[in-house]
Amino acid sequence: MIKKLASKFFKFYCHPDYWVDISGDLDEIYRHNVRTRKKYPQLRYFMQVLQLFRPSLIRPITENSIINSNHTIMLKNYFNVAFRSLQKNRMYSFINIFGLAIGLAAFLMINHFVAFEESYENHIVDRENIYRVQLDVYQNGELVYKSSENYPGAGPAMLEDFPEVISSAKLYNMGSKNNVIITSENGEETPQVLKHKRFLYAEAAFLPMFSVPMIQGDAQTALEKPHTIVISESMAKKYFGNENPMGKLLRLEDDDFNNELCTVTGVFQDIPENTHLKFDVLISFNTLYTRDTSGNGWAKRRYGNGWGRKDFYTYVQLKPNADPKRLESQFPNLVDKYKPENKEKNMKDVLSLQPLKDIHLYSQLTDEAEVNGNGDGVFYISIIAYFILIIAWVNYINLSTARSFDRGREVGLRKVMGSYRSSLVAQFLIESLVINGLAMLVAFILIFSTGNLFHNLSGTPLDYVIWSQSWFWIMVASVVFIGSLLSGIYPAFVISSFKPAQVLHGKLKTSSGGVALRKALVIFQFAMSVALIVGTATVFDQMEYMQSKDLGFDMEQTIVVERPPKQDTSREVRSNRVKSFKTGLKQRSEIISVAGSTLLPGKKLRFKTPIRTNLQSQDEAVPLSVAGIDFDFAESMNMEIIAGRAFSEEMRDDLDSLVILTENASRALGFEKPEDAIGKRIEIERFRWSPSVVGVMSDYHQESLKEEKPKTLIYLSGTGSEYFMIKVNMDQSSQAIASIEEQWYRSFPGNPFHYFFLDEYFNSYYESERQFKDLFATFSILAIIVGCLGLFGLSSFTAIQRAREIAIRKVLGSSILNIIQLLSKEFLILVGTATLIVWPLSYYLMDQWLDNYPYRIDIGWTSFVYSGVVVLLVTAITISYQTLKSATANPVDALNHE
Repeated sequence: MIKKLASKFFKFYCHPDYWVDISGDLDEIYRHNVRTRKKYPQLRYFMQVLQLFRPSLIRPITENSIINSNHTIMLKNYFNVAFRSLQKNRMYSFINIFGLAIGLAAFLMINHFVAFEESYENHIVDRENIYRVQLDVYQNGELVYKSSENYPGAGPAMLEDFPEVISSAKLYNMGSKNNVIITSENGEETPQVLKHKRFLYAEAAFLPMFSVPMIQGDAQTALEKPHTIVISESMAKKYFGNENPMGKLLRLEDDDFNNELCTVTGVFQDIPENTHLKFDVLISFNTLYTRDTSGNGWAKRRYGNGWGRKDFYTYVQLKPNADPKRLESQFPNLVDKYKPENKEKNMKDVLSLQPLKDIHLYSQLTDEAEVNGNGDGVFYISIIAYFILIIAWVNYINLSTARSFDRGREVGLRKVMGSYRSSLVAQFLIESLVINGLAMLVAFILIFSTGNLFHNLSGTPLDYVIWSQSWFWIMVASVVFIGSLLSGIYPAFVISSFKPAQVLHGKLKTSSGGVALRKALVIFQFAMSVALIVGTATVFDQMEYMQSKDLGFDMEQTIVVERPPKQDTSREVRSNRVKSFKTGLKQRSEIISVAGSTLLPGKKLRFKTPIRTNLQSQDEAVPLSVAGIDFDFAESMNMEIIAGRAFSEEMRDDLDSLVILTENASRALGFEKPEDAIGKRIEIERFRWSPSVVGVMSDYHQESLKEEKPKTLIYLSGTGSEYFMIKVNMDQSSQAIASIEEQWYRSFPGNPFHYFFLDEYFNSYYESERQFKDLFATFSILAIIVGCLGLFGLSSFTAIQRAREIAIRKVLGSSILNIIQLLSKEFLILVGTATLIVWPLSYYLMDQWLDNYPYRIDIGWTSFVYSGVVVLLVTAITISYQTLKSATANPVDALNHE
């Protein structure tokens, strides 16, 4: 069928002198594709026909044209007629142009969003050959975690053992793991002190591998020496204003008691938003080796070529033609070479290569540098773009074929005057081109007038534009051309096929095939609309479920402050300062409670280790997450102890010999009931520690509901907490923040004060879902509006066509209600049919989408009833104006006109 239509179209437009030879070649290629069983041979044939549609092969516009100037005159005439037709039928012109414009604007805006999401790492020259080394860790055959970080020795080993690897770069993400402040030390009276999160230790190879654009300094050598630092342009402004930053001194201090004075050896352009690895400060990796003041080489093992700690990002660059899968097949031998102890411990490390371009949309590993995007969400949104565009084109086809009776007399007269069918087809295709072209202009007006709203909705930065990229304009031209062809070709052939005698004698009848096609297209339009409504309702319900479900702790009214970066080396001094901070806050009326922990709800627990009971063998050990809390944490965060008790300040043994398990952790260790775990001793080989279980806590969601609840062992952190959770009276939140800041500077002098609200931090992990929900809903509404515009035009034209019938019915006694039912029934039946057809497909697709979430809703019947009611109601409202107008019109006017 596709080949047959494509062949007819090719014969229509191809110059007669070339048609025989080229069509023969096309047929030969098609037969070859069928013989060799290539996929979609008919579709390939169709695409080849489209590719041949170019000026050198198109037949003359009229069959008796000889002189080129005649072609120009005829073309000009076609455009004049097209514009006159638009002016003559303004309502239909408006519906066609505005409906198409909304569809095109939505299509282009979605493509803008998709282009940004897919543009990550495009600024890196060799991005196609750069990979991040992923590490999957197994214990006793069970997956412990999939990590974006790796052993420090992995990169150097790959560079040495595999000739395919031409470069390797390690990064140590101190900004994520430690509290860091960097101070300018250049003789200022009041030196600039800033807290940093976008901060990395980087090997010298990193700058050239990632094409970091240097404003000052040499990318090849800037990070070679110890105690050298490169900073972003904006950071240089903050620290040094308009002074030259080269050679200036910056001191790093963190909560691990590191204190490193570094010299600025480079300034780079601010890193763009479309990268998964954002940073403002890079310190040379060799600086880490200078921490070894004992001379026993521990720093080299820890940071350089060791295979013990696994907390480094490792990137490798392969030769241009290297096969990453073949390289991956050699990784098990590499692991066996450097980790022979794994077999004895019943552990397994699996290394793999993540393409740099895939990280943002398709990577959700432990210790990601930032919350990544949602590849599935981007895919679904792009599908909506095509839905809207197709609905807009279907509108045009429906209205054009419905108006064929109006154009029939024009076609008849043209044919009597000597017009060929080919020239009529050309005329209607030109009209389609004009409408699509005008719609594209209106679409650009809509885009530019709503640009800021769209940027806020989609999260794309204002400075990211696609107008300057050549592929965008190719896409615009293609959409206009293909849209003109697809939406214009059927109406052009239908209208140009009218017989002059039938038309001029008023005997033109609607073909059953044309009516059936229009009905099918209306069903198709509203089936997609119903599917989008079901999808929108499901997405909203899932998001509401995720954000309202009981998390197992109370994060409301909670301000979080990280422990101070600059600390005294004396444990006693540190302990006294923490006690001073907490005691001072508890005396304030606006402060409800203060608690400390090493865990931060929303942030993945980064430490896991094999744990067993004292009655189990090492082979029975299970990987559990490990976190620390203080005496006040469980009560302050409203976490339920379901067996035993919480840590108590009155019990001195709690600090060193007791732990709490979450309920799922107790089950993993073999305890059938939480009570069975109380008093039992467990073994933590890595810590050489054998504490007893004092309590079992109800399971809680450490991260968003996109992740499973962690099986966690909780120890008493004492004053070694990394975060302070401060419950405040929200009616006095401003006063509470001021009190916290005052007490902070009193207890921790010399440390900048920063805070954030826990609920905002936790919900930020739903950002990609929120973005997806808002985009899905907005563009679904636009799709329904476009469909309704077409339905309004179609109902208006139907009412005009049936004006005489309606007048006769009224004369014979039909009531206004009867007339409304007559005109509405057909459209409501079509929309109802579309609803029933698409419900099963909608259920299947949304059920598949929900399967991506470990905690999900069940799709209820209410979403489907809601979608049906909404579509039927919108349909009734859309056609009500024209039906009421026709039902209340004076029948005499219609009969006199006839």
